[in-house]
Amino acid sequence: MPSPLFSRATPTFQPGVAPRREKKDRYWLHAALFLVTLVSTAFTGALMFIGRTVAWQRGVELFTIAGLPVTSSFVLDGMAFSLSLLGFLTVHEFGHYFAARHHRVRTSLPYYIPSPLIGIGTLGAVIRIRERIPATRVLFDIGAAGPLAGFVVALGLLLYAMATIPPPEYMFDVGGHEALRQHIEQTGQFPGTMLPGPEGIEGARIIVGNTALYWFLSQFFADLPPMYEMYHYPVLFAAWLGLFFTALNLMPVGQLDGGHILYALFGRAWHGRLARVFMLLMLLSMTIGMADDGPQLLAGFFPWLAMRPLLLEVLAWMLLGAFLFLLVRRIVTGWQYLPIGAVMLLLAALSRVAIQGLAEFGYSGWALWCILLIFFVRMDHPPVVNPAPLSRSRRMLGILSLVIFVLCFSIRPLYIV
Repeated sequence: MPSPLFSRATPTFQPGVAPRREKKDRYWLHAALFLVTLVSTAFTGALMFIGRTVAWQRGVELFTIAGLPVTSSFVLDGMAFSLSLLGFLTVHEFGHYFAARHHRVRTSLPYYIPSPLIGIGTLGAVIRIRERIPATRVLFDIGAAGPLAGFVVALGLLLYAMATIPPPEYMFDVGGHEALRQHIEQTGQFPGTMLPGPEGIEGARIIVGNTALYWFLSQFFADLPPMYEMYHYPVLFAAWLGLFFTALNLMPVGQLDGGHILYALFGRAWHGRLARVFMLLMLLSMTIGMADDGPQLLAGFFPWLAMRPLLLEVLAWMLLGAFLFLLVRRIVTGWQYLPIGAVMLLLAALSRVAIQGLAEFGYSGWALWCILLIFFVRMDHPPVVNPAPLSRSRRMLGILSLVIFVLCFSIRPLYIV
């Protein structure tokens, strides 16, 4: 599964340390990383996600890799995905870059991070800010410029993809969709809900989580694929990823873009409070999701436990409780972490036996991101040298950024059925 990426400015704060000499960008390195990431996302996207060319039958054969023919359709689909995704990512990063340069803050060009055949072919990109950010308004401008610029590109890509979506017969080129093909041949459209079957769809599928913005825009366009088939459409899938990655970077935690904005809007104290509330909600979603998925995951590592369901269940809950209390203890000071963790475990148990609606809030995939946020990004934001209230226009942009976060965030972004 692709891991959601953080694409953010990474400032280095060193109070009391004399500024170092200006470092020169190694243009060849940035260009090389971009080109490798371009190829990585194109090949990985076409091979693993788009799916229309998995049969290796469409278009003109260009060359072969490991005995498999690479066709013109494969290349075009892959490049459509890659250019769309990297276009969003580049604009996001250069939003940070130009805002920093405007305020004469020393910064690097974007470093693209390729990830061949893993995830979506990239782990994102970062720029390195090479000096302490001097004032609140500068912090806000640098933090907000990236996600706001990237959002405009991702939204434009989404509208373009929706307006130019091919008819449902496009899916006839994707193998393993016999029931879906039969439904389209009979009705000429996609099913309103999942197809009949033991899991509601044919075989294993990647379910792409809906968001408020995607749902709203989808009401104005016809022939849009269901969320469990969306990843077969290169530009549409890249646009959805752009919007969701914008939301990830706008998480109101630590020194993520959303953390910068929250700190500039409300100050350090309220930043700390709101960041902890958000992280506790993330942990609750993780706990509910792992309460459902944990026994299966544990049995996958230790197959012999599958023959002892009671022992499997007990061990899964014990490991979940220990993991949860460890994470909550890093967020909450004092003894309060004990009742908070206990309440989360109780809600997770209720989601399985009594309150079925809670299960929709659960997503075990947040486990990795909770670890990254709590242990590496951290909850709190370091102080700036010259704190000062933001102007009215900046405060409006800050509120807009928070609205974008809500519209683009999905509590269950990517999962497999």
